[in-house]
Amino acid sequence: MRPQRVRLQYEAAAANPNAVYTSHGPTVIMPTWFCSRDWFEKVGLFNEGGKGVPEDLLFFYQSLRRGGHVIRVDECLLVYRYHEHAATHSVLEETIWSHRVHFLQERVLSQWESFTVWNAGKQGRRLYRSLSATNQKKVKAFCDVDENKIHKGFYTYEESKERPKPRIPVLHFTNASPPFIVCVKLDMTQGVLEGNLRSLQLKEGVHYYHFS
Repeated sequence: MRPQRVRLQYEAAAANPNAVYTSHGPTVIMPTWFCSRDWFEKVGLFNEGGKGVPEDLLFFYQSLRRGGHVIRVDECLLVYRYHEHAATHSVLEETIWSHRVHFLQERVLSQWESFTVWNAGKQGRRLYRSLSATNQKKVKAFCDVDENKIHKGFYTYEESKERPKPRIPVLHFTNASPPFIVCVKLDMTQGVLEGNLRSLQLKEGVHYYHFS
């Protein structure tokens, strides 16, 4: 922990009592959280279900449900080290994915009548398959920049028990319409994704949400 961390986060927390503060790095990595004990108890403490429970993720989601928000202190406050015995390795990726999809459906997709999945590749298709039947029907299209996927014209949900099987159009992003769930990692396309989003004059949290 850097020596200035507690002071800087305390000063920020005192000004915004409903916020959880983080440092640089992954936006909400747990060891950087800082909040008042009153807020911690209001949210409902950690889930102590044992090994394999993503208690930090569940606490974070519950904080958002209670009206909490996140503000970052723009300085490096912590150096985090992974090691082979870290408890984080006991949480299955599929468990985290399931909680994330559930929260997305609860907080975002329940408010939309239809939407477009940005990424017709592996991650976008995985999200589609993970959605409830109700939310799958809300997917009006996939969009992408890959000409091969666009040329194919559609994605067929082969695992579906419906007949005929659902076929979702695959469009170039310039021909797709918001709102979007963006299933592409940030900072992995040399700025191309970010530039494409800006070109459509979209506002995050209104016209699109990141889910990657």
